[in-house]
Parts: sequence; structure tokens; C-alpha cells
Amino acid sequence: MSQDDNTAAAIAVQGPYALGGPVVRPDPRAVPLRGDLAHIGLAGTYFVPHYAVPQPRAVMPGGAPLRAEADDASEELCVLLEGDSFEVLDVSREWAWGCLSLDGPVGYVRLTRLEPLV
Repeated sequence: MSQDDNTAAAIAVQGPYALGGPVVRPDPRAVPLRGDLAHIGLAGTYFVPHYAVPQPRAVMPGGAPLRAEADDASEELCVLLEGDSFEVLDVSREWAWGCLSLDGPVGYVRLTRLEPLV
């Protein structure tokens, strides 16, 4: 094998997604990434079983608290303003998990505080 063939073979084995050891996990409040799901915009950057295409939903009049967990007692990360577009990535019971943008913030909002899907 020539040197060029060896280099090509090494690149093919390693590839762009080589398992090279532990990586630093990003802040879950800033990056729409969980162990099971991530924003489609993160495909190719993070490996998860599923990627979601966001469903933009407007925040209802009066705004909505963005919570760290799907619980009214959890930390309030910020308050979403009326009319803000919240990118819903997952729905569980009465909570939506998502983000304002790919750059965050990320958290949970009560579904009753978001415009319903038509």
C-alpha cells in the first residue's frame, strides 16, 4: 500500500464521528440536546437516537415561564414574551420541551401557554 492509500484508510476508519473518548456535555439550558433527542440543527455535531424538526408555536398573551424541568416548582430560566416563537421539539403530557433558537435558551413550557396546533 502506498502512503496515500494508508492515509485514506486511516481517515475511513476514523471518519468524522470517531469514538475518541468522553466529550464535554454542553449546558442543557443553552443547547437543545438530551440523551434521547436533539434539534435537527445539531445533526452532525451530536449523536443521539432521534433528531426533531422544531414546530414553532407562538407564546400566548401574558407570556410564559421557561422552566428547567417539566414541573411548576422547578427553576424558572426566563420568561417568554407574548408572541415569541418557541420551537417545540417534544411534548409530554401538559409540557412542551424546546427552545427559542438553536442557541437557546432551552427548557419546558406548559402547553396551555403556547398557541394550539391547528
